[in-house]
Amino acid sequence: MMKKSRLTTDKHARRSPCPVACSLDIIGDRWTLLIVRDLYFGRSRFKELVASPEKPPTNILTDRLNRLVAHGIAEKIASNDGTKHLAYKLTEKGFALAPILEQVRDWGLEWIPGTEAKIGERSA
Repeated sequence: MMKKSRLTTDKHARRSPCPVACSLDIIGDRWTLLIVRDLYFGRSRFKELVASPEKPPTNILTDRLNRLVAHGIAEKIASNDGTKHLAYKLTEKGFALAPILEQVRDWGLEWIPGTEAKIGERSA
């Protein structure tokens, strides 16, 4: 498979050139993939994201949204409700995380008793 050349938005030096380490530096905390999941399922406003079942703290949510925007995974957009509030949506780069979400979901369903996928939501 041919690799695409990608520019980095990192302002900090990488701890190694390992792609797993570099990816985890962006999405490897306990909140970021949950926010990506919510954006994937169509939540876009801050108030919708903070109302997630996991209840991310507002300061953490703000930080992670800023990180996702800085890395080109999400972008800020005008809210579709006519207010001045901003909303967020995944970019092509963000949607490329869907297979990771699917694999994590499937692993959890297989190996963690009591987990369940929400009915009615499209597959992650």
